[in-house]
Amino acid sequence: MISIKDIAKLAGVSVSTVSRVLNHQDNVKADKRERILSAIKQTGYVPNRAARDMVSKHTSTVGIVMPGMFNMFQRQLFSIVEHHLEQFGYHTSFYFASTDEEGELACLKRLKADRLDGIIILHEVALPEFQNYLEENKIPTVLATFERDGWKATSIHISEDEAALQAVSYLIKLGHRDIACIGGTKYSFSSQRLEGYRKALEQAGIPYDASKVAFADVYNMEGGAKALGRLLDSNTTFTALFAITDELALGSIRGLADHNLSVPGDVSVVGFDNIELSSFSVPRLTTICQPLVEMGQMAVALLHSLITSKNGLPVSIALPFTFVQRDSTAQRK
Repeated sequence: MISIKDIAKLAGVSVSTVSRVLNHQDNVKADKRERILSAIKQTGYVPNRAARDMVSKHTSTVGIVMPGMFNMFQRQLFSIVEHHLEQFGYHTSFYFASTDEEGELACLKRLKADRLDGIIILHEVALPEFQNYLEENKIPTVLATFERDGWKATSIHISEDEAALQAVSYLIKLGHRDIACIGGTKYSFSSQRLEGYRKALEQAGIPYDASKVAFADVYNMEGGAKALGRLLDSNTTFTALFAITDELALGSIRGLADHNLSVPGDVSVVGFDNIELSSFSVPRLTTICQPLVEMGQMAVALLHSLITSKNGLPVSIALPFTFVQRDSTAQRK
């Protein structure tokens, strides 16, 4: 069986140098690193994870906190994050947190029972004990897609309100002034995107009308269809609709069709997130695109840096978003 000593001998380096490469440390010269990696590839050597962890005092395991029922956007992000964690040599443990306090407590209890090198949180948690535990135990943490005031953790996100403002402003440029909104009541992004909706109306001199806003109970297509139904039942008039997620937007398009209203002929619709399905729906959905790949890659790279650096300081990074114009919007007739 090939051992780390065999790799060191074949590459002409010390065992400690091979160990540094296996543990993704940077203090190895490029030519030595290349020889070590070549020797590993040549021999098919697989490191003994348990032995490596004992020496490095790391578990090589990263926890990912996710909602119990995650949407298409979170599913895509999770896939990217897991792939890049594997490339960095980490194993992944999953921790599902439902949206109530009991579910978050149960998630925290499971998390406390494991030894982890770091945590990536894809799902906002409201429980103060969650934040306190991670900070008090100095567990490297990255918040992916959101930031939280007072939480000393690295975060990667976009400017939610600015993105929503751009989406609604586009509808206004198309001549729409009666613009409805499907929002939500959970998580910070919902209030931030609703604030962007309000800002766009204000900048255009359009009064905010609460009757044109419906709140979905859940952020899926069924929630969007039900919220759309409440808007129509209230007899409020609108020629355009902004939904704070793509799934809500796609559900609203289905709801409009059920009432013999066409998109964009009768109502223009804009979503948010640019999930994969948005480019295959009929009509294809105009939306805000979050940089999912960059967000996932950066979340993993930053967490790795926090794990391997003795003096890693938390940072807040706002990534750029893009507006994607497709077929669900049109000039007001």
